[in-house]
Amino acid sequence: MTQKEFSIGEALEYGWNTMKTNFGFFIGIIIVSWIVAGIPTFIAVILQEDAPAVSLLFRLGGIVLSTIIQIGLIRIALKFVDGQIPEFNDLFNSFKGCFWRYLGASILYGLIVVGGMFLLIVPGIIWAIKFQYFGYLVIDQNLSVMDSLKKSSDVTNGVKWPLFGFTILLVLINYGGAILLLIGLLATIPITMMANVSVYRILQSQTDSSLLSEVPQEPEGQKV
Repeated sequence: MTQKEFSIGEALEYGWNTMKTNFGFFIGIIIVSWIVAGIPTFIAVILQEDAPAVSLLFRLGGIVLSTIIQIGLIRIALKFVDGQIPEFNDLFNSFKGCFWRYLGASILYGLIVVGGMFLLIVPGIIWAIKFQYFGYLVIDQNLSVMDSLKKSSDVTNGVKWPLFGFTILLVLINYGGAILLLIGLLATIPITMMANVSVYRILQSQTDSSLLSEVPQEPEGQKV
């Protein structure tokens, strides 16, 4: 299998340039995402003591809306990295046809990581990196729950440690944005989101090219 690689510097540069060029668009989708996902949770907290059943319904509604928004953000990021022009409506329209697969894969991914954390933490970290691109693959390649996890394993194979360092760096960048009274997140979230999707696209392309090169070619004389 061909050795896979990616440049952290180039990924961050791409994230920075994309954020800077489309700053107004990113501010809009991030603020709307916070509001839409946050309102049901806020109401659920208020109703927790007086109406726990209703509070639970709002929490479930919040989970549904958050999942829809996560799918929308991934679709927007994929459009940017593929040279397409995303629209604001992509934030809420992208879940059609993949909502349940994405939700199912998210739950399974969470269970895998939590299970790994109970096994002396290290397996949880490894599995978190190994299967991290499941959501991109559900949306990008229309894969099933199990296939998205399996393909993510293929995509991250051979680059888990570089991805681990890259992930820590992205977390630190967003932590820095959060320190600035959360305002900095309006810049750091788009930077890290686009940097991550650019790495995904590079590794996914390298993986597909490598797998294609390993397919046995039919000898010329045996072609029908």
